[in-house]
Amino acid sequence: MVTVVETLVSAGVPVLGMSALRRRPLPALGGYRLQGKDEAQARKILEDAAALEAAGCWGVVLELVPAPLAKLITERIAIPTIGIGAGPDCDGQVLVFHDMVGLFSGFTPTFVKRYAEVGDTIRDAVGRYAAEVRSGAFPAGGQSFGMKGRCRQAPVRELAVRKR
Repeated sequence: MVTVVETLVSAGVPVLGMSALRRRPLPALGGYRLQGKDEAQARKILEDAAALEAAGCWGVVLELVPAPLAKLITERIAIPTIGIGAGPDCDGQVLVFHDMVGLFSGFTPTFVKRYAEVGDTIRDAVGRYAAEVRSGAFPAGGQSFGMKGRCRQAPVRELAVRKR
């Protein structure tokens, strides 16, 4: 990927690199799993981050790496590190909006902090909307527009329409 990054940067495209989790397809990693748990993996992730910096990335995302490794990388490279499940020592943090607000249930990564549970509220609202559309309660007069002047009294089919 270093060659790709160098090509993009030389063409004037700002590149935010990603180390660890996204280097390989998720199936090859066994799904979303912590990366860099042992010394060999940690060394590779550190080397990758340094290579991305050298290739011209303006920053690097560290996803699902141990906090001590993220701290070491943040100390060793000059570009910003953005953590997602990588502990508090990165230069910035990312939390997926859908996870943060509880938009859906099911799998929630352990590093996610939910600030709201809007999924149930949204499902309830969509269900009520669908029921009102089916019953004819929506749209009602307050959710429709009328017409002005002569059009207000005459059915639209009686209006003279000129073709262009």
